[in-house]
Amino acid sequence: MSLGIAFKGPEGIVLAADSRVTINAHKQISENSTLLMPATFDNATKLLKVNGHSYIGAVTYGLGAIGQGEPRTAHSFLPEFEIFLSEKKIPRFSVEEFSKELSEFFMKQWDERMPKDYKGEPLIFLIGGYDESAPYGRVYQVVIPNNKNPIEQSAGPGIFGITWGGQFEILNRILSGYDPNLLMAVKDRLKLTEEQTKDLNNHLRPIFNLPIPYQFLPLQDCVDLSIFLIKTTIELQKWMIGIRGVGGVIDVATITRTKGFDYIQRKNIRGERNG
Repeated sequence: MSLGIAFKGPEGIVLAADSRVTINAHKQISENSTLLMPATFDNATKLLKVNGHSYIGAVTYGLGAIGQGEPRTAHSFLPEFEIFLSEKKIPRFSVEEFSKELSEFFMKQWDERMPKDYKGEPLIFLIGGYDESAPYGRVYQVVIPNNKNPIEQSAGPGIFGITWGGQFEILNRILSGYDPNLLMAVKDRLKLTEEQTKDLNNHLRPIFNLPIPYQFLPLQDCVDLSIFLIKTTIELQKWMIGIRGVGGVIDVATITRTKGFDYIQRKNIRGERNG
Protein backbone atom coordinates (compact mmCIF):
# COMPACT_ATOMS: atom_id res chain seq x y z
CA MET A 1 0.00 0.00 0.00
CA SER A 2 1.57 3.31 1.10
CA LEU A 3 1.48 6.60 -0.79
CA GLY A 4 4.50 8.02 -2.59
CA ILE A 5 4.84 11.32 -4.47
CA ALA A 6 7.48 12.70 -6.83
CA PHE A 7 6.76 16.31 -7.73
CA LYS A 8 8.74 17.80 -10.61
CA GLY A 9 8.53 21.55 -10.14
CA PRO A 10 10.30 24.41 -11.92
CA GLU A 11 12.52 25.15 -8.90
CA GLY A 12 13.24 21.58 -7.87
CA ILE A 13 11.92 18.12 -7.16
CA VAL A 14 9.94 17.10 -4.07
CA LEU A 15 9.94 13.49 -2.87
CA ALA A 16 7.43 12.55 -0.17
CA ALA A 17 6.15 9.34 1.39
CA ASP A 18 4.30 8.11 4.46
CA SER A 19 5.84 5.63 6.92
CA ARG A 20 3.30 2.80 7.11
CA VAL A 21 4.01 -0.72 5.92
CA THR A 22 1.27 -3.35 5.84
CA ILE A 23 2.25 -7.01 5.99
CA ASN A 24 -0.35 -9.72 5.47
CA ALA A 25 -0.12 -12.93 7.47
CA HIS A 26 -2.30 -16.02 7.04
CA LYS A 27 -3.58 -17.81 10.13
CA GLN A 28 -4.96 -21.34 9.84
CA ILE A 29 -8.36 -21.43 11.52
CA SER A 30 -9.52 -24.81 10.23
CA GLU A 31 -8.35 -27.56 7.93
CA ASN A 32 -9.79 -25.86 4.86
CA SER A 33 -9.82 -22.21 5.89
CA THR A 34 -7.28 -19.49 6.59
CA LEU A 35 -7.75 -15.98 7.93
CA LEU A 36 -5.90 -13.03 6.40
CA MET A 37 -4.44 -10.89 9.18
CA PRO A 38 -2.93 -7.57 8.03
CA ALA A 39 -0.44 -5.96 10.41
CA THR A 40 0.75 -2.36 10.09
CA PHE A 41 4.06 -0.81 11.15
CA ASP A 42 4.39 2.99 11.18
CA ASN A 43 8.14 3.55 11.24
CA ALA A 44 9.24 2.34 7.82
CA THR A 45 11.48 4.57 5.69
CA LYS A 46 10.28 4.85 2.10
CA LEU A 47 12.16 8.02 1.19
CA LEU A 48 15.57 6.77 0.09
CA LYS A 49 18.81 8.78 0.13
CA VAL A 50 21.88 7.00 -1.22
CA ASN A 51 25.24 8.04 0.24
CA GLY A 52 27.61 9.50 -2.33
CA HIS A 53 24.80 10.50 -4.70
CA SER A 54 23.55 13.83 -3.45
CA TYR A 55 21.62 14.89 -6.55
CA ILE A 56 19.28 11.88 -6.70
CA GLY A 57 16.72 10.29 -4.38
CA ALA A 58 13.78 7.90 -4.53
CA VAL A 59 10.52 6.95 -2.89
CA THR A 60 9.07 3.45 -2.86
CA TYR A 61 5.53 2.12 -2.55
CA GLY A 62 3.50 -0.94 -3.45
CA LEU A 63 4.77 -4.16 -1.91
CA GLY A 64 6.11 -3.32 1.54
CA ALA A 65 8.85 -5.94 1.74
CA ILE A 66 10.68 -8.45 -0.44
CA GLY A 67 10.79 -12.08 0.67
CA GLN A 68 8.18 -14.56 1.87
CA GLY A 69 9.79 -16.15 4.89
CA GLU A 70 12.06 -13.31 6.01
CA PRO A 71 10.71 -10.11 4.42
CA ARG A 72 12.94 -7.04 4.09
CA THR A 73 11.99 -3.48 3.19
CA ALA A 74 13.62 -1.68 0.28
CA HIS A 75 15.30 0.70 2.75
CA SER A 76 17.04 -2.19 4.51
CA PHE A 77 18.92 -2.96 1.29
CA LEU A 78 20.49 0.50 1.03
CA PRO A 79 23.94 -0.49 2.41
CA GLU A 80 24.19 -3.27 -0.17
CA PHE A 81 22.94 -0.98 -2.92
CA GLU A 82 25.55 1.63 -2.02
CA ILE A 83 28.31 -0.98 -2.31
CA PHE A 84 26.80 -2.14 -5.61
CA LEU A 85 27.00 1.44 -6.96
CA SER A 86 30.51 2.06 -5.62
CA GLU A 87 31.81 -0.88 -7.65
CA LYS A 88 30.72 0.94 -10.84
CA LYS A 89 33.26 3.70 -10.08
CA ILE A 90 31.07 6.40 -11.62
CA PRO A 91 31.24 9.68 -9.67
CA ARG A 92 27.87 11.00 -10.79
CA PHE A 93 25.16 9.01 -12.51
CA SER A 94 22.50 10.63 -14.67
CA VAL A 95 19.02 10.13 -13.24
CA GLU A 96 18.23 7.60 -15.96
CA GLU A 97 21.49 5.67 -15.35
CA PHE A 98 20.84 5.64 -11.61
CA SER A 99 17.30 4.37 -12.21
CA LYS A 100 18.65 1.52 -14.34
CA GLU A 101 21.18 0.55 -11.66
CA LEU A 102 18.48 0.63 -8.97
CA SER A 103 16.25 -1.51 -11.16
CA GLU A 104 19.01 -4.05 -11.79
CA PHE A 105 19.87 -4.30 -8.09
CA PHE A 106 16.31 -4.77 -6.84
CA MET A 107 15.40 -7.12 -9.68
CA LYS A 108 18.22 -9.35 -8.45
CA GLN A 109 16.88 -9.21 -4.87
CA TRP A 110 13.40 -10.04 -6.16
CA ASP A 111 14.58 -13.04 -8.18
CA GLU A 112 16.47 -14.43 -5.18
CA ARG A 113 13.71 -13.96 -2.60
CA MET A 114 10.29 -14.06 -4.27
CA PRO A 115 8.41 -17.12 -5.59
CA LYS A 116 8.33 -17.54 -9.35
CA ASP A 117 4.53 -17.73 -9.41
CA TYR A 118 4.00 -14.53 -7.36
CA LYS A 119 0.87 -12.68 -8.55
CA GLY A 120 0.54 -9.88 -6.01
CA GLU A 121 1.53 -6.25 -5.71
CA PRO A 122 4.80 -5.11 -7.33
CA LEU A 123 7.56 -3.05 -5.72
CA ILE A 124 7.59 0.41 -7.29
CA PHE A 125 10.13 3.22 -7.17
CA LEU A 126 9.91 6.86 -8.20
CA ILE A 127 13.42 8.21 -8.76
CA GLY A 128 13.99 11.95 -8.98
CA GLY A 129 17.06 14.09 -9.41
CA TYR A 130 19.23 16.32 -11.56
CA ASP A 131 21.61 15.45 -14.35
CA GLU A 132 24.88 17.36 -14.23
CA SER A 133 24.49 20.88 -15.71
CA ALA A 134 20.77 20.27 -16.43
CA PRO A 135 18.41 23.22 -15.73
CA TYR A 136 15.47 21.06 -14.62
CA GLY A 137 15.07 17.78 -12.79
CA ARG A 138 13.89 14.43 -14.10
CA VAL A 139 11.63 11.74 -12.61
CA TYR A 140 11.54 8.04 -13.54
CA GLN A 141 9.36 5.13 -12.47
CA VAL A 142 10.60 1.56 -12.05
CA VAL A 143 8.20 -1.34 -11.43
CA ILE A 144 9.72 -4.55 -10.02
CA PRO A 145 9.28 -7.17 -11.47
CA ASN A 146 6.69 -6.15 -14.10
CA ASN A 147 8.58 -3.39 -15.89
CA LYS A 148 12.18 -2.99 -14.85
CA ASN A 149 12.97 -0.46 -17.61
CA PRO A 150 12.75 3.10 -16.22
CA ILE A 151 9.93 5.20 -17.66
CA GLU A 152 10.28 8.97 -17.47
CA GLN A 153 7.41 10.89 -15.89
CA SER A 154 6.45 14.49 -16.84
CA ALA A 155 9.09 14.14 -19.55
CA GLY A 156 10.57 17.23 -21.19
CA PRO A 157 12.43 20.33 -19.94
CA GLY A 158 9.30 22.50 -19.78
CA ILE A 159 6.90 19.84 -18.47
CA PHE A 160 6.13 19.83 -14.74
CA GLY A 161 3.70 17.87 -12.58
CA ILE A 162 3.09 15.27 -9.88
CA THR A 163 3.57 11.52 -10.15
CA TRP A 164 2.00 9.44 -7.41
CA GLY A 165 1.27 5.85 -6.55
CA GLY A 166 0.19 3.41 -3.86
CA GLN A 167 -3.17 3.76 -2.13
CA PHE A 168 -4.10 6.78 -4.24
CA GLU A 169 -7.91 6.73 -4.45
CA ILE A 170 -8.35 9.80 -2.21
CA LEU A 171 -5.54 11.71 -3.90
CA ASN A 172 -7.06 10.93 -7.31
CA ARG A 173 -10.41 12.33 -6.23
CA ILE A 174 -8.72 15.55 -5.13
CA LEU A 175 -6.47 16.15 -8.15
CA SER A 176 -8.33 14.34 -10.93
CA GLY A 177 -11.89 14.88 -9.74
CA TYR A 178 -12.85 11.20 -9.66
CA ASP A 179 -11.75 7.84 -8.33
CA PRO A 180 -9.81 5.78 -10.91
CA ASN A 181 -12.30 2.93 -10.37
CA LEU A 182 -15.06 5.13 -11.81
CA LEU A 183 -14.05 4.39 -15.40
CA MET A 184 -14.15 0.64 -14.85
CA ALA A 185 -17.59 0.93 -13.22
CA VAL A 186 -18.91 2.96 -16.16
CA LYS A 187 -17.30 0.58 -18.65
CA ASP A 188 -18.98 -2.44 -17.07
CA ARG A 189 -22.35 -0.73 -16.67
CA LEU A 190 -22.54 0.66 -20.21
CA LYS A 191 -20.64 -2.22 -21.88
CA LEU A 192 -18.00 0.11 -23.30
CA THR A 193 -15.03 -1.08 -25.32
CA GLU A 194 -11.45 -0.36 -24.26
CA GLU A 195 -11.22 2.38 -26.88
CA GLN A 196 -14.48 3.99 -25.72
CA THR A 197 -13.29 3.89 -22.11
CA LYS A 198 -10.01 5.54 -23.09
CA ASP A 199 -11.89 8.24 -25.03
CA LEU A 200 -14.13 8.85 -22.00
CA ASN A 201 -11.11 9.29 -19.75
CA ASN A 202 -9.52 11.71 -22.22
CA HIS A 203 -12.76 13.69 -22.26
CA LEU A 204 -13.21 13.81 -18.47
CA ARG A 205 -9.61 14.53 -17.47
CA PRO A 206 -9.37 18.16 -18.65
CA ILE A 207 -12.83 18.91 -17.29
CA PHE A 208 -12.31 17.62 -13.76
CA ASN A 209 -8.56 18.01 -13.18
CA LEU A 210 -7.87 20.48 -10.39
CA PRO A 211 -6.59 23.64 -12.14
CA ILE A 212 -3.15 23.88 -10.53
CA PRO A 213 -0.43 25.72 -12.51
CA TYR A 214 2.41 23.26 -11.81
CA GLN A 215 4.79 25.17 -14.08
CA PHE A 216 4.36 28.26 -11.85
CA LEU A 217 4.55 26.85 -8.32
CA PRO A 218 7.53 27.84 -6.13
CA LEU A 219 9.33 24.99 -4.41
CA GLN A 220 7.67 25.75 -1.06
CA ASP A 221 4.22 25.35 -2.61
CA CYS A 222 5.31 22.03 -4.13
CA VAL A 223 6.36 20.86 -0.66
CA ASP A 224 3.11 22.08 0.93
CA LEU A 225 0.93 20.39 -1.69
CA SER A 226 2.79 17.08 -1.40
CA ILE A 227 2.39 17.05 2.38
CA PHE A 228 -1.27 18.04 2.12
CA LEU A 229 -2.11 15.19 -0.23
CA ILE A 230 -0.50 12.51 1.96
CA LYS A 231 -1.79 14.01 5.23
CA THR A 232 -5.36 14.24 3.87
CA THR A 233 -5.21 10.57 2.87
CA ILE A 234 -4.01 9.61 6.35
CA GLU A 235 -6.73 11.65 8.07
CA LEU A 236 -9.60 10.40 5.88
CA GLN A 237 -8.55 6.77 6.23
CA LYS A 238 -9.14 7.05 9.99
CA TRP A 239 -12.88 6.88 9.30
CA MET A 240 -12.86 4.47 6.36
CA ILE A 241 -13.59 0.76 6.30
CA GLY A 242 -10.82 -1.19 4.61
CA ILE A 243 -7.06 -1.35 4.75
CA ARG A 244 -5.69 1.87 6.17
CA GLY A 245 -2.41 1.57 4.33
CA VAL A 246 -1.17 5.17 4.65
CA GLY A 247 0.06 6.48 7.99
CA GLY A 248 2.91 7.42 10.29
CA VAL A 249 5.30 10.32 9.80
CA ILE A 250 5.45 11.99 6.38
CA ASP A 251 9.05 12.10 5.16
CA VAL A 252 9.85 14.87 2.68
CA ALA A 253 12.96 15.94 0.78
CA THR A 254 13.75 18.39 -1.99
CA ILE A 255 16.37 18.06 -4.71
CA THR A 256 17.58 21.21 -6.45
CA ARG A 257 20.11 21.97 -9.14
CA THR A 258 22.40 23.91 -6.78
CA LYS A 259 21.90 22.27 -3.38
CA GLY A 260 21.09 18.68 -4.25
CA PHE A 261 19.21 16.40 -1.81
CA ASP A 262 17.91 18.16 1.30
CA TYR A 263 15.62 16.70 3.97
CA ILE A 264 12.68 19.00 4.76
CA GLN A 265 11.14 16.78 7.41
CA ARG A 266 11.72 13.20 8.50
CA LYS A 267 11.19 10.86 11.40
CA ASN A 268 13.87 10.66 14.08
CA ILE A 269 14.90 7.77 16.32
CA ARG A 270 14.06 8.68 19.90
CA GLY A 271 13.70 7.16 23.31
CA GLU A 272 10.71 6.98 25.63
CA ARG A 273 8.34 9.91 25.39
CA ASN A 274 7.74 12.00 28.50
CA GLY A 275 4.35 13.43 29.39
